[in-house]
Amino acid sequence: MSDTPFGFGLPPEEPDDGDEGKKKDQQSGGGQGPANPFGFGGLPGAGGFGGGPGGPGADNPFAAMFGSLNPNDLGAAFQQLGQMLSYEGGPVNWDMAKQIARQTVSQGSPDGTKDTSVGPAERKAVEEAVRLADLWLDDATSLPSGAGSAVAWSRAEWVEATLPAWKELVDPVAERVGTAMGDVLPEEMQAMAGPLIGMMRSMGGAMFGTQIGQAVGVLAGEVVGSSDIGLPLGPAGKAALLPVNIETFGKDLSVPQEEVRLYLALREAAHQRLFAHVPWLRSHLFGAVDGYARGIKVDTAKLEDVVGQFDPQNPEQLQEALQQGMFQPEDTPEQKAALARLETALALVEGWVDAVVHAAAKPRLSSADALRETLRRRRASGGPAEQTFATLIGLELRPRRLRDASRLWASLTDARGVDGRDALWHHPDMLPTATDLDDPDGFVHREQIDFSELDKMLGEAADKPDLRKKDKDKNEDDGKGDDAG
Repeated sequence: MSDTPFGFGLPPEEPDDGDEGKKKDQQSGGGQGPANPFGFGGLPGAGGFGGGPGGPGADNPFAAMFGSLNPNDLGAAFQQLGQMLSYEGGPVNWDMAKQIARQTVSQGSPDGTKDTSVGPAERKAVEEAVRLADLWLDDATSLPSGAGSAVAWSRAEWVEATLPAWKELVDPVAERVGTAMGDVLPEEMQAMAGPLIGMMRSMGGAMFGTQIGQAVGVLAGEVVGSSDIGLPLGPAGKAALLPVNIETFGKDLSVPQEEVRLYLALREAAHQRLFAHVPWLRSHLFGAVDGYARGIKVDTAKLEDVVGQFDPQNPEQLQEALQQGMFQPEDTPEQKAALARLETALALVEGWVDAVVHAAAKPRLSSADALRETLRRRRASGGPAEQTFATLIGLELRPRRLRDASRLWASLTDARGVDGRDALWHHPDMLPTATDLDDPDGFVHREQIDFSELDKMLGEAADKPDLRKKDKDKNEDDGKGDDAG
């Protein structure tokens, strides 16, 4: 579980000069006390919105939220502070999250690349890549195309398009803390402490919003499509790729850019097929996240101490307390089962995509093996999926599970064919379990259950009452006709 506040924090990857920046700050006297009164860290590689490490605004206590406070920005800064303290919405201040994410994107990624608008040529290249990818996938899976359209997004457009999904994912976790904040005081004192509790909830919503905004903004600089983390983050039926990130991804691979784009289009189109034609899958995955969140517990004794000693003029005190392990998953069989369900479901999705894409790309792309291994290493070394889940809900996907799942799906293809493999997506109870990932051969060669006879029997049973009802109605009508005669 992450030791960051609420289970949130910046992804573990830091810019290469991060430690040097800290040393320089300490040498210049910046190590005296927190650099930010709200406990919000600056953005990776940005040194706050005011610039890079040591740049304008790097020592400004409000830089993480407001940028360098020159006279022209001062009014806007205090306006934003007022909005934060007056927030009365849900557990996350999503307006702030969106603003922080877009500001993070505008600063550029740690490798120095900046976000750019997508031009007509790039849009056409993405559309053609997705169209060709869908043709290739027809031979590798029985699931038909799920992409009604193909779009090319800038990083800022990715943020805008995926925020609704982040809201659905994160709100259940954040709600746990918000509820705990209102429960720590005796009922008779809650009315008296209303303004204080309201302020704490506003601060909590701002903290969540800031941390989520930073995480999503950083992620926007890394993802290459709408489904990198194994969840459908974008609108249904839209296969989306990010040209600027694809160019960065393939820069040092010695692989033609067209092949890189096409391989990533295969992955995006495969995800789209799965989520479009397995109707229960999206709710199953998001429900698994919600089930995991319900097992989160808040150390109410520690939170009571924070409430009793909370100083509105020292709001970083709340963040510091939450950093000390207040927000942890319950160590219960139910919570462990919820975590296993979530990890297994995500591993099965990513493993299926990996196996299907490899089957489609291997005969056609000379670089298929290299690109596959690059993506696997990217995941194993802390790619977007692991970082984002570790940041947002304290969950780290285990690369071993992903490789096991890919091997299992490939073995199923050999043993049962494409149709037999994909038929397992008809119902969640038919999918492999975590135990099956430990013993893929046992699952592959297990005697298959033939559901066709059962379906036939159920269909006949369902039809018979209708036939009896029709016969009864006919007899009644005939009787009425005789009476009338």
